[in-house]
Formats: sequence, structure tokens, C-alpha cells
Amino acid sequence: MRRPRPTTVAAVALSAALLTSCSTDSGTAEASTTDSATPRLALSYDGGVLVLDAQSLDVVGSAEVDGFTRLNPAGDDRHVLINTGNSFTALDTGTWTDGGSHYTATPALTDVAFEAKTPGHVVRHDGKTVLFDDGTGLVRVFDPAALSQGAPDTTEFTTPEAHHGVAVELSDGSLLTTVGNEDERTGIVVLDRDRKEIARNEDCPGVHGEAVAADETVVVGCQNGLLIYRDGVITKVTSPDPYGRIGNQAGDENSPILLGDYKTDPDAELERPERVSLTDTATGQLTLVDLGTSYTFRSLGRAPHGEALVLGTDGALHVIDPNTKAVSRTVDVLDPWTEPDQWQSPRPALYVQDHTAYVTDPANKKIHTIDLDTWAVSGHADLPETPNEITGVTG
Repeated sequence: MRRPRPTTVAAVALSAALLTSCSTDSGTAEASTTDSATPRLALSYDGGVLVLDAQSLDVVGSAEVDGFTRLNPAGDDRHVLINTGNSFTALDTGTWTDGGSHYTATPALTDVAFEAKTPGHVVRHDGKTVLFDDGTGLVRVFDPAALSQGAPDTTEFTTPEAHHGVAVELSDGSLLTTVGNEDERTGIVVLDRDRKEIARNEDCPGVHGEAVAADETVVVGCQNGLLIYRDGVITKVTSPDPYGRIGNQAGDENSPILLGDYKTDPDAELERPERVSLTDTATGQLTLVDLGTSYTFRSLGRAPHGEALVLGTDGALHVIDPNTKAVSRTVDVLDPWTEPDQWQSPRPALYVQDHTAYVTDPANKKIHTIDLDTWAVSGHADLPETPNEITGVTG
């Protein structure tokens, strides 16, 4: 199903009252006196984006954006790309980056905007960022390190037909893109550096999402399993059910194990699954893990040692051992909650940065942190707005 387009960026509002971690006693913002990396979070809400210090959870700035907003890290550990109605727009989170010489005291929307009819997926891999325009099939690849100097140069490719798709550029310059049109999506094609076809598989109805596992293995989901691409070869992994949709994935580039969702009812307007999939991309073995609770597409993540994380509607973070393929522990974080009927509506979301998991709590306008070494809930903070999506930068 094609997702509706959000509306456009209206204005930028940087409230001095919110600049708690970048302010002097008089309330005016100033640059930090240290050049160490400063992790930050970006949280969307109805009307804009909040930027938080990832350690103190203080709000350090905000940007007004009309309508529903999607967020993606840009790939340079400093900027976040905001999907607006007609562009991917770069938000500078105003943080130091390791080895960087450029610094902004407060977060701000930039004038770097990649025009798009229907901005869709943003993929980061091997030092490149790839944008996919669902409305035209235009794929743009750029070096995110250039964002601090303005709009970066891009290389472009357009798929034969526009569709809700995704693309990944690999380290050898080859490009993997989905295949589809407005009516159906059927698989993937891989093009070499000169954009000549080297591999294709269209046994993947409803292809959606992507993740990269160990050994530069790219995986996309299907309504009947997965396609795995590695070293010039595409392999199909078939679901154990005739309709076994894996549409959202969480990969770890140091692990061959891929975490995915798993749905089995093709007629459901909103299926609330209680099983997730773990796929060994080296062997093709797919294992289903029963959580005993449902979850949503914003519930999946990976811990620093490869553990698979799922935020359940029971309010707990479920930790799955990738070796045993079983839940090894649960961490209570929230009150039980129910997935809303509309996918754009706020619901608790999981985001992992380094050794910390962040969980949004829209019902209470809060954010919670979990230490992924001790598995203890380590912090909480109140928010001035109801959070929806969350992402971050490491600085």
C-alpha cells in the first residue's frame, strides 16, 4: 500500500527556552568549549522535530515542520534527513563530530534539500547515503560527509517504473534496487558500477525494506520470505507459511543473523503479530520466535553484541539470543499499550545508539533509556510534545 505524502516544511523555530544544554546562565546559546563528539536524538511530533542531548535527555532545540514527518540519520553522525512533502531536507543537530571542524551552537534546518515527488527510504552503507523517490523511481547517491559544506554532489539512477522501493550501493559501486510499479512490487535487480544488470530475482511479491548483514549481505523482505544478495548471487529464503510476510528488518553488519517481523494474514487490515523471524543469512535457515505479545514496525532493533531487540505491546523489551534463537530476558519499560489503527499515529518506538536503547512513551510524553550492558532502565525524561518517530546521531 502506498503511503500518503507528508506536507512541507513550514518554518524553523529555535526556542531559547529549550536550549538547556547549550545555554549560558543568561539563556543565550553558545558553542561548547570541547570538541568531543556529542550524541543527539531527533524526535518527530505533530508540528515539528525535537532535538535532545542523548546523554542528559535535555531538549536542545526544535524545528517546526507541518504535517507528518519521517526521520533518518543522514550518515555523517551530525545531520538528520527529514522526509517532507516534496524533499529530503537536512536538519543540522548542532553537534560536534569526531575530527570535525564545523559546529553549530543550536540545531537548525538547513537549506540542503533533495527534491522528491514522494520521498521514501534512506539507506546508509559503506560511507554512502542513498535516497529513493517513490514518486519517480529516482535513486540518488551521495557522500554524507559533504553535508556540512552544503548540498553534496550526487550520482543518479532511475528505475524503469516508479514504485515504493529502496536501493543500496555496495562497496564495489554496484547498485541493488527493488523492482516494481504502482500496482505491484516483485523483486530486486543488481547493477554493476556501469549500471549494467548482473543479477535479478522477481520471486519476491510485495518486496519491502532492506538490511545489511555480515559480509556485505543485503536482505529484502517478501510476502513469502526473503531475498538474500551476496557476492553476485541472489538466494531466496521461503517462509514456512504460504503467506509469511517479512516487511521490516533490523540487521547488524557484524552478524549473519537478521531480525525481521512476521505476518501471516493477507486479508488483515491491521495484523498484530506475536512472532518475529530470525534468518541466518549464511545458511538461509529461517526461525520463528514466539514473543507472547504483539509489536509494531517501530519495535525492532539490535544491541551492540548482536542481540535482537523487540519492544512489545506488553511494555517490555524482549531480548533474543541470536545463537539460541530464544528470548533470553525481558526488561519492563512501559505500561501495556495498543497499536493504533493508523500507521502514522504515535506509538512507542525503539531506537538503539551505541550501548543505550531509547524508548519513546507517547501516552505519557516521556522518553526512557535502557543500559544494554546491564539491561537496567537507566533514565527517564519528560518531553514538551508527544513523540512519534525517533532517530539519532553519535556526533
